Amino acid sequence: MRITTLIVVALMLLASNLLAADFVELKDVSGKHTIKVEINSVADGKVQVTDEKGKTSEYPLVIFDRDSLIVILNVVAKMKDIQKLNNPTDSNASNTITISIGMKLNLIPAGTFLMGSPEDETGREDGEHQHQVTISKAFYMQTTEVTQGQWKAVMGTEPWKGRFSVKAGPHYAANSVSWDDAVAFCKKLSEKEGKTYRLPTEAEWEYACRAGTQTAWSFGDDEKVLGDYAWYNENTWDIGEKYAHQVELKKPNAFGLYDMHGNVWEWCSDFAEGDYYKQSPEKDPTGPARGAFRVLRGGGWNLNTRSTRSAVRFRVEADNRNIYVGFRVVRELE
Repeated sequence: MRITTLIVVALMLLASNLLAADFVELKDVSGKHTIKVEINSVADGKVQVTDEKGKTSEYPLVIFDRDSLIVILNVVAKMKDIQKLNNPTDSNASNTITISIGMKLNLIPAGTFLMGSPEDETGREDGEHQHQVTISKAFYMQTTEVTQGQWKAVMGTEPWKGRFSVKAGPHYAANSVSWDDAVAFCKKLSEKEGKTYRLPTEAEWEYACRAGTQTAWSFGDDEKVLGDYAWYNENTWDIGEKYAHQVELKKPNAFGLYDMHGNVWEWCSDFAEGDYYKQSPEKDPTGPARGAFRVLRGGGWNLNTRSTRSAVRFRVEADNRNIYVGFRVVRELE
């Protein structure tokens, strides 16, 4: 059994003028273990803490939820002797933002994780070589896939109209859009909002999907509960609901992101290459420099459980438009 230190932290402020030397309680994901530590520093995607016995330890920022991360950074910012953090998260950044077209985006902290899947993961496919990746800058990611309503508000078109196995409505996931279409949407949205919106890199996508986990899905390894988190063949195709469903009806992952498993495949910015994982840079990989295909992640509503795992990858031509493919956007921090 793989044992991974995955800590979801409940940090409680004792007063609004919290000092750097104040102890805070940290609880593990099960809620069964609690330790008291003081926060010393944050750098290179890690937080250094000291417990009550004076023992100093380091933890990757990725093991903390986004609310706790903001608290940690606020504590560090108050230390007079701290050096400027390497690629800090903006302590004034909101955890969730809502823009003019009703789109919500959550703050995803910087951190380090294992991308790909272990060799013993059930359903593992070629190209899932496991390797360490660091996402050095925090970013916002859309909490849902782009909806038909959001697409129409920006682009004024309905590319899914008239296609088979499509249900129309403002809250259904937009589909039948190519990679080029998705990039055009990001460009227009950026112009409309005065901020930089784009497709996520494949590394950003998997990092956000995993939300601190190393299991087959963001909720664990038990495929029996996949239906609580995802639209896939057993709760769509097999019961006659052969279409992409409305977003935000299933449970989110620990970062508050919905439908990261199933519903529609999601475009990433990267070119696709089967052995890229074995040669990609450890820090902020952006994919091969060229290629004939683009990356899709997350699986679709017509697929089985194993094809919706966090590590699953797929590739198609950039001009491909089909009912199983959509996307979500990220927004860069200023």
